[in-house]
Amino acid sequence: MNKNKTLLALCLGSALALTGQAYAASGSGYTATKYPIVLAHGMLGFDSLLGVDYWYGIPKALRRDGAQVYVTQVSQLNTSELRGEELLAQVEEIVAISGKPKVNLIGHSHGGPTVRYVAGVRPDLIASVTSVGAPHKGSDVADLIRKIPEGSSGEAIVAGLVNAMGAFINFLSGSSSSAPQDALGSLESLNSEGAARFNAKFPQGIPTTACGEGAYKVNGVHYYSWSGTSPLTNPLDVSDALMGAGSLAFSGPNDGLVGRCSSHLGMVIRDNYRMNHLDEVNQFMGLTSLFETDPVSVYRQHANRLKNAGL
Repeated sequence: MNKNKTLLALCLGSALALTGQAYAASGSGYTATKYPIVLAHGMLGFDSLLGVDYWYGIPKALRRDGAQVYVTQVSQLNTSELRGEELLAQVEEIVAISGKPKVNLIGHSHGGPTVRYVAGVRPDLIASVTSVGAPHKGSDVADLIRKIPEGSSGEAIVAGLVNAMGAFINFLSGSSSSAPQDALGSLESLNSEGAARFNAKFPQGIPTTACGEGAYKVNGVHYYSWSGTSPLTNPLDVSDALMGAGSLAFSGPNDGLVGRCSSHLGMVIRDNYRMNHLDEVNQFMGLTSLFETDPVSVYRQHANRLKNAGL
C-alpha cells in the first residue's frame, strides 16, 4: 500500500478512534461493540466524495450510541485480492490505534469479497465479517459485460473509460495518492467464473447450496450477510434509473447489481429488504424507500447484534 495513503489512514483512524470514544462515553451503549467496526466500500466507492459520505449517515449513527467506527478506502477498481491487501494494511493500523486485538468488518458490494480476503488470510485479527449486497457467486451484470470479446478494441475502450472514472473518484475523494485502477481486474473478480475461483481459495461462510446459508463461524470468525431485492425504491432518487437498468440483466430477484442468492454469506439476516444496491448504504443521500426500515437502523440493529454476541 502507498506510504502516503497509509499515513492518511493512520491519521484518520486516530481521529475516528477519539470520536468513537467520546460517543461511547455519552451514548446509550446500544451499538457499543467489543471490537471496532470497520467499513469497506464497494467498486467505484470512496470514504467521502465532495462532502457526501459513501456510508451516508451510518458511521455517525453507530458512534452516537457507543460504536468505535473506522471508514476505510481502497482501490476503486481492482481484484478482490489486491483490494484485500490494501484493506489488511489498514486493519493492522486500526488494531494498533484502537488497542483492540480484533475488528468487525462490514463490506458493501465488492467490499464483501474484500473483507472475506482479509478474514481468510488473517482470521486472528477479525471478530466478524458482514457482507451487504455482495456478489459472492458473481453478478449477472458482470457476466453480461464479460461477453465483450477479450483483447478487443471494445474491451480496451470500456476498460479505459472505467479506469479513468475510478481515478477521478479517487482524486475527488481527497486521497493523497493514486490508487491503482484495474477495471478488468474488478470484472474478473465479480463475474461468476472469477467468483468461483475466489471461493475455492476462500470458502469460509460461502453456502454449499444454490441459495442457502453458509457456516456461521469459521476459524473463530463470525459470518453474516443481508441484501435487498428492489431496484426501484424512490422516484426522487436519480440513481434508481441505473439500478433499474442493471436489474434487466437478471432473471431472478436482485438489487440492481447483485442477485438475491449471490449475496448469501454465513448467517443470512435478511435477503429481501425493499432496497436497491445503493439504498444498502443509505444512498443517494438518504433517498430510500418509505415502506422499508431505514438503512441506518439496519446497521444499528446489526451493531447491537454483534454486541450481544460478544463481538
